[in-house]
Amino acid sequence: MKSPSILITGASGFTGMHACTHFASKGYEVTGTVRTLGIHARVPDVNYMACDLTDAIQVKEVVEQVKPMWVLHLGGKNSVPESLHHPLLYMQSNVMGTLHLLEALRIQPECRILVAGSRLKFDLTVPLSPTHPYALSKSMQEIAALSWGDLFGQDVLIAEPGNLMGPGPSTGICSLFAKYIVQVEQGKNPPVFRLSSPDERRDFLDVRDAVLAYERLLAQGETGSITPVCSGIEHTLGEVAHEMITLSNQSIPFDQGTSKNVSTALPIQPHHLRSLGWEPAYAWASSLEAILEYFREEGRASS
Repeated sequence: MKSPSILITGASGFTGMHACTHFASKGYEVTGTVRTLGIHARVPDVNYMACDLTDAIQVKEVVEQVKPMWVLHLGGKNSVPESLHHPLLYMQSNVMGTLHLLEALRIQPECRILVAGSRLKFDLTVPLSPTHPYALSKSMQEIAALSWGDLFGQDVLIAEPGNLMGPGPSTGICSLFAKYIVQVEQGKNPPVFRLSSPDERRDFLDVRDAVLAYERLLAQGETGSITPVCSGIEHTLGEVAHEMITLSNQSIPFDQGTSKNVSTALPIQPHHLRSLGWEPAYAWASSLEAILEYFREEGRASS
């Protein structure tokens, strides 16, 4: 059978680049949307189109031209600190950008749409307890997407990734610490890195495993479902730092804060994904090593 055509929004982002690489390598007809053409790394065999998701007319034109069978919606804004300074931008990008996409896709009711939400969402019931505008925007994005799908008979699913890591231009904690280590290895004198707390636990999943999960959900997921995309195993930030330091031949200093943000809840288990035949393929330690090698290679290329 011919692989479906897939439209990937946010194609120049960390997850988007890995998604484009994966789907193109599998023989899918891949179109990736980026905000601006010509200023991003290109994946071979991917058709890139400029599209601002907050511009309903641009989104409609892209959908009418591509006519995708699958959509992987990764586009949007994802910085918690930035969202505190520009909250309306996050609502426009994450909520209205998603609705513009779904509205444009109403002409194709057979199209399957996977929206990448976030584990940072919160419960939209009174009394509300939003943690930051990013969480608010992702919470509203999910409920709006599922409601739109139900109202207009669209095939919408939600994936909720946790902390994604892996080689590439990520701004996650693993990449930030790896970049710091490489600067120390290069003899530079960066400000000492500070962990919020060595005891803070997070579920880390390789971004390439997340992309495999997205493919599995697009192929087999249930319409209207919300699926956590995670490993089911948590590591402390102290463990992350220790493991990455052991991969360096330098003495790496770092500071440790005393954040009280230490969850006592059990890790979320990806039961639904496992029922679809998905299992993580990348070991945690090997992902950390791949991140370090990415930044070392980037450093060699720039020197």
